Amino acid sequence: MRYRELGKTGLKISELGFGTIPVLSGHVPVLPEYFSPDEETAVAIMKKAYDYGCNFFDTAIIEEYGDAEIKLGKFIKTVDRNSIIISDKARFYGGGDIYREVVRSTNHLGTKPDIYFVHQVDEDNADEVFGKNGALDALYDLKREGKIGFTGIASHYYSVLLRAAMDKRVDVLQGSGNILERGMLERIRKEERFREKGFILNKVYAAGLLIGPFSVSELIGGILEYPFSSALLGIGTFKQADDAFKCEYEQVHFEFEEVIERLKGKFEPIACDRCQRCVCPYGHEIHTSFRQFNYFHLGKEYWAAGKLKMDLENTYRHCRTCEEKSCMKECPGKLYIPGEIERIRDLLEAFG
Repeated sequence: MRYRELGKTGLKISELGFGTIPVLSGHVPVLPEYFSPDEETAVAIMKKAYDYGCNFFDTAIIEEYGDAEIKLGKFIKTVDRNSIIISDKARFYGGGDIYREVVRSTNHLGTKPDIYFVHQVDEDNADEVFGKNGALDALYDLKREGKIGFTGIASHYYSVLLRAAMDKRVDVLQGSGNILERGMLERIRKEERFREKGFILNKVYAAGLLIGPFSVSELIGGILEYPFSSALLGIGTFKQADDAFKCEYEQVHFEFEEVIERLKGKFEPIACDRCQRCVCPYGHEIHTSFRQFNYFHLGKEYWAAGKLKMDLENTYRHCRTCEEKSCMKECPGKLYIPGEIERIRDLLEAFG
């Protein structure tokens, strides 16, 4: 296992980290059912990753990740606490709420988190998070009180991560990317303002959907060129721990076109890398719709269809009548976005 600097925190973090979503038991509304190992098995899986050299374990509150937080707490008791880095997160945006959740998480983990993230920050809630008495203010206070080690912002949005990168209260960022959805990583690589922060990368496997078209070694090797501190891998079985952590992976490079061609063996993908430059004047998240279209065909039919149906008719209507087409002017892939929106509508009509 190789280790990297976690921004300016002074921590040395394993290049690959353990994402605990897959060890949750039971169904959580925002997640599918995962492997549901019992407590003893989950702890043993984490111990296997630890024995391979993984020193970073990431979780979230019970309402988001089920009992994964509690299972991680049981694992922590089996190893030297100073040999591991623990991050936790909560999807609350006001200061009082996040303060309460840190206290609850500390009780579940049996120790203070090294990093605590405000989870799923987006463009709608960012002003509350970053504003006076918001969640970030509370985390900053908790850090000064010694109740957490470092503050974090976790988001799937480049604009939010850039805002966090420029905020002195923030120590660590967490964002998503993989060899398909690499657009945000390319932008981060070119933006100097990210250099002062630790950066945790998630969705390396695209929630497991890219395993099949690509091997684990291709998916991990393909992201090693990007400037992250640690890449989280969702682990729910002993085999997954072996596959992820048993060796040091070598960097490989895939051109984006190569990735798209590989996926064409399964379906005709929308060739979007989620760079998020396609800002819609009506506020529709074009890149998110394109992501869900691809995820639908990669195996998450019902979950992706539910997401796509939320605002599709308004998106379709606005896209047909929009004369500005500013989204297309900004798209580096030169996608014909109205045509892709129509493909999504046709897909959902056929799906029912």
